[in-house]
Amino acid sequence: MNKIKVLLVDDEQEFVSTLAERLEFRDIETLVAMNGEQALHLIEEHKPPLVVLDVLMPGIGGLDVLKRIKRKHPEIQVILLTGHGSTKDGIKGMYQGAFDYLMKPVNIEELINRMNEALEPSKLRSR
Repeated sequence: MNKIKVLLVDDEQEFVSTLAERLEFRDIETLVAMNGEQALHLIEEHKPPLVVLDVLMPGIGGLDVLKRIKRKHPEIQVILLTGHGSTKDGIKGMYQGAFDYLMKPVNIEELINRMNEALEPSKLRSR
């Protein structure tokens, strides 16, 4: 299997840095963006196949970033991270093309499992 490459997008510096470190420890290549604008720029520059995207961010929110990703790069898979006990935004995001959503704090093994599922061609065809 090819090495997973993922863009992590979250405005919480400590959270996203720790998550990136934990994923890289598991041989997953990560890019990090601290806001929606930076994420969109990195997507154009690096074309990652997978984005893990926080829903609630200042500036361009996660659902708006998702819409822009799917409009320009429908092949990129997106997993949303929702916090504050809200599943409504996660479900809304799935209607807008997200592969799935997970609640914060995220379990690293569950996230990796979802990332692998998102990148499986058979899963993509069935969604």
